[in-house]
Amino acid sequence: MLRRRWTGQLLPAAALLLTSLTLLPAAATPSFAAPAPTTAEAAPPRTEAAQGTSPVPLPSLRATTTQVASGLRRPTALAAPDDGTGRLFVTEKPGTVRVYHPDTGLARTPLVDISSAVDESGNERGLLGIALPPDFADSQDLYLSYTALPDGAVTLARYRLDESRLEVLLSQEHAEYSNHNGGQLAFGPDGTLYWSIGDGGGSADPLRAGQRLDTLLGKIVRVDVSRGCGSLAYCVPGDNPFVNTPGARPEIWLYGLRNPWRFSFDRADGSMWIGDVGQGRWEEIDHLAPGQGGANLGWSCYEGLEKFAGGHCEPGATYTRPVFTYSPYTGGCSVIGGHVYRGQKYSGLVGGTYIATDYCSSTVWALRPDGTGGYEQAEIGEMPTQVTSIGTTAEGEFYVVNDLPGGLHRVSFTREEPTCRVDRTVKAWGTGMTVDLTVTNTGSTPVNGWTLEFPLALGQTVASDWNTELTQGSNTITATNTSYNATIAPGASITLGYLAHHTGDASSPVRFTLNGDACAVGR
Repeated sequence: MLRRRWTGQLLPAAALLLTSLTLLPAAATPSFAAPAPTTAEAAPPRTEAAQGTSPVPLPSLRATTTQVASGLRRPTALAAPDDGTGRLFVTEKPGTVRVYHPDTGLARTPLVDISSAVDESGNERGLLGIALPPDFADSQDLYLSYTALPDGAVTLARYRLDESRLEVLLSQEHAEYSNHNGGQLAFGPDGTLYWSIGDGGGSADPLRAGQRLDTLLGKIVRVDVSRGCGSLAYCVPGDNPFVNTPGARPEIWLYGLRNPWRFSFDRADGSMWIGDVGQGRWEEIDHLAPGQGGANLGWSCYEGLEKFAGGHCEPGATYTRPVFTYSPYTGGCSVIGGHVYRGQKYSGLVGGTYIATDYCSSTVWALRPDGTGGYEQAEIGEMPTQVTSIGTTAEGEFYVVNDLPGGLHRVSFTREEPTCRVDRTVKAWGTGMTVDLTVTNTGSTPVNGWTLEFPLALGQTVASDWNTELTQGSNTITATNTSYNATIAPGASITLGYLAHHTGDASSPVRFTLNGDACAVGR
């Protein structure tokens, strides 16, 4: 699941559900030497024209939550049966599945209890994922991902509700380390089941699992669980990318992942979004077109967009770049991948927008394809502390669960116009650039003392600044007021800027927050 935050004050070990790791050496040359895209590395689809896509600018969105249940024991995942009951199923780390209904609340008696089969030792082991098949209303089958006794093997099983029977389908040895188990389960638009497994744990991929095809560690797996084939309790789809590759596990769909704790499919176009937990310098989100099997997402040759020091690189490999990265200097530690909003209640606000968060910072990230191959991005609020999973109802509305103290929360969205705007002027030459920023108070009250935060492109390093007190942590800039420009009256503006070195990317910052609130971004 997640890993320990290594910047600033550390959280207690018991409160960290994902990946506890030590700080690594700084990464090597900041470049991503990927060959030209192949068929398996097609660009992510442009979903801005999909049904239900909202034109509301991302900085005008605000996400909030309302707690609707408490008393859960370290909840890990959510699923909603499409059976007309309006229920939510919530997995708990020790090995139980609880039922929540908006009218009656959280049922006291678990729907499922497989705790006798679950190894919940360590911070990251336990019952990790749940998925309901398209025919759940008839079959009463559900699928569970967990670490199994006695040795922590990551395990995929079918649970038959009408018989209270657990049937193991597939397992992967995972005894060396207790972290990086992955655990997400989701049925794709093709009806097959996808399952994420981490790289086996430890620090810096010691098993070299990410780039190996002879293990399911560090992979997303795709199997057909509607039938069995030969001695297998499932079938391997014939169009899986490595079915005919000697020595490769045929179940592999994607590889080069570190700890893909949460992924999802966009209901509108079938594209896949993955939140892959980073080592210590970068958290990443990947967006893959439907059917993009065989893609290599880079770990441990790359962490995010940056070459990973001491990582394992395969000669001639083609790597698929993440569409969004952020540094732990934002206060984050472990990305919690979410979903593209396709519900009805807030479709006019966030339709077509991907929502994710972070276990430590609780920042709500909003991403949306911009129609030109890039992505709009903004910070649009905060989740409760230590969110472990974002789920949806059968109708597509959002809920989240948080680790400690163990709550279930309904997510709402509103429109709040930004109270700031930042305009940018960039002049670049050779390996240098200057950036002038004009910050305008578009609100109705004065700003008395300010902090402007924004990311730099990879490879940019600030050399000097003006009209501000500026510090750089990784790629994250924190600029604070000086004594003479601390107040910004309504409608007024202040200017600041910096001189930076770059390694080829002289692009301007893409998002800003002023005193924690997202700003509109001008020219």
